Amino acid sequence: MKRIVLVRHGESLWNKENRFTGWVNVDLSEKGVVEAQNAGQLMKEAGFHFDRAYTSYLKRAVKTLNIALDTMDQDWIPVKKSWRLNEKHYGELQGLNKAETAAKFGDEQVYQWRRGFDVAPRLLADDSPFSSTHDPRYKDVPSALLPKTESLKDCIARVMPYWECEIFPSLMACDQVIVVAHGNSLRGIVKHLKQISDTDISLLNIPTATPYVFEFDNSLQLLRDYYLGDQEEIQRKQQAVANQGKRL
Repeated sequence: MKRIVLVRHGESLWNKENRFTGWVNVDLSEKGVVEAQNAGQLMKEAGFHFDRAYTSYLKRAVKTLNIALDTMDQDWIPVKKSWRLNEKHYGELQGLNKAETAAKFGDEQVYQWRRGFDVAPRLLADDSPFSSTHDPRYKDVPSALLPKTESLKDCIARVMPYWECEIFPSLMACDQVIVVAHGNSLRGIVKHLKQISDTDISLLNIPTATPYVFEFDNSLQLLRDYYLGDQEEIQRKQQAVANQGKRL
């Protein structure tokens, strides 16, 4: 049996402040650090031994991976980073408070920006302090590929080539892989694995720092998927994610 574990990063400082984060390189909060440690402990107790790891270019995901692997005493395994695993780009919404934005534009509009399949916010200006245009992380990425906003559909189109050409084929050479990324980049992967429709994907909320296990047979056919941890607590965390975009 082969397994891939998907983990959304722990709570970030902007998650704590209920801000749209996207590609802004925000750090983990103190709670996020603890969540990453807890995720590592859950995977250690479940007996996971990873052969390799993947993460994005954003520190909240990188640090979550590092903390979890350190907790498991597996911080020596190979790690690959890719901009393709970054969070969905939220355009000019980046940095704005979600509840305040919902009060201004309405809950439904913010829901579509957050959870809709093919609805993208307005473009982020190149002179914005949150622009990735001159960020050295992306100096080797063709400018035409660097997003200034994205819908979930756009995000999935960015993520899937890396999933299909790098991450998923790696299971042929090893048995256990961990991917630490972001709510929307992981939603795209889960949509693909579980064949979720464009409409129903809006209902999927991935909680922070909660290991999501996918098990495959040796032919890489999906057998089952499940979260590690207390199931009632996981449901509470999923509902908290769903409520982030609602006005106060």
